Amino acid sequence: MQMARVVGTVVATQKNRTFEGAKLLLVQPLTLDDQARGTALLAIDTLGAGVHEKVLIVMEGRAAGEALGRTLAPVDAAVVGIIDTVDVVQE
Repeated sequence: MQMARVVGTVVATQKNRTFEGAKLLLVQPLTLDDQARGTALLAIDTLGAGVHEKVLIVMEGRAAGEALGRTLAPVDAAVVGIIDTVDVVQE
């Protein structure tokens, strides 16, 4: 799993039928100190995350599909949680 921030939405009128009813989001992976890490990517979302929210994503095709209950869906990334807070304890 990785942390990311939702930076946009994607609308696709033509898409694989396994994605019907699911929302597509553009998410930016983050470091622990909230800095952008790498490039933004497309993730499928069934939780209802919104733009600017911090989310948890999985980035393995099979894990992403299973997290959404769509085992045969061609998914590379999926939103699996919406983050409320992050506490980092340094000793």
